[in-house]
Amino acid sequence: MTEALHLDNLSKTFPVGKPLFGPPKFTVKAVRPVTLTVETGETLGIVGESGCGKSTLARMLVGLIPPTTGTIRIEGKAFDNADPAAFGKSIQYVFQDPISSLNPRKTIRQIIDAPLKRLHGMGKADRAQRISEIFAAVNLREDFLTRYPHEFSGGQAQRIGIARALAANARILILDEPVSALDVSVQAQVLNLLAKLKREFGLTYLFISHDLAVVEAVSTRVAVLYFGAVVEIGEAEAIFSRPRHPYTRLLADSAPVVGRPLTAPEGRETELPDPLNPPPGCSFAARCPRATDLCRRVEPELTDKGDHQLAACHHPLDP
Repeated sequence: MTEALHLDNLSKTFPVGKPLFGPPKFTVKAVRPVTLTVETGETLGIVGESGCGKSTLARMLVGLIPPTTGTIRIEGKAFDNADPAAFGKSIQYVFQDPISSLNPRKTIRQIIDAPLKRLHGMGKADRAQRISEIFAAVNLREDFLTRYPHEFSGGQAQRIGIARALAANARILILDEPVSALDVSVQAQVLNLLAKLKREFGLTYLFISHDLAVVEAVSTRVAVLYFGAVVEIGEAEAIFSRPRHPYTRLLADSAPVVGRPLTAPEGRETELPDPLNPPPGCSFAARCPRATDLCRRVEPELTDKGDHQLAACHHPLDP
């Protein structure tokens, strides 16, 4: 397989309490150095608690915020300091809230028209033909083109958002919680549509979600983020059936399951560490039942624990 996306030591640090003059008093490492590769045609699931850096990572990938360190390569070409239009032609973002992501003052035709005109410079006739093809691909009627975003249901609005991403002719889509705001029955429709579009257009997905069942169903591989860092990555089936990192096990055990009472870990911290005062060593140590003094002193590296399953843990779980 060929490489669609490669991240090399990509990180993002935000200043906190920056005075009018001089350096900021504090900084927050929203994303710690991440190195990973996404193959063409793959769906990489990205999971983790709120505040773990999933959306910050996604926004760096599409050029909405610049990385602090590291490089982004798309199909072998460096894009970390590229023009936004170059990003737009290669990688697109599908947002969590479909209606608020669409301009309420513009018709759907104007919304879909924009990337065709501004990114690809297509003429009016070519744009009209391309829009017809895209709307057919996402199962929308062309009479929707004269309407405004508020006139649509959540599922219809999300399909319009997907159509806008396809209009840019990008081959990589960042799907940031694309079905979490939708009813369960509509979620299935959108997920089936995404699978169909992936086959038809040869797309590569980065699928961000807190719903582990959805991630397991759609992903080829899964990357688990905690406190801004990738703590485990591997094949989707292995990640959920044989996790090597205790945090991955915690996520799986905390997911609601019909017929199983909700439980929470007892006697240990349940919150992420303070980002203004990060702990030394492993950031998960305060919540980990396997933590030792080594964990509290030395930060573990992401290493292969067998079967191409990588985990950043000094005391990984048995396979």
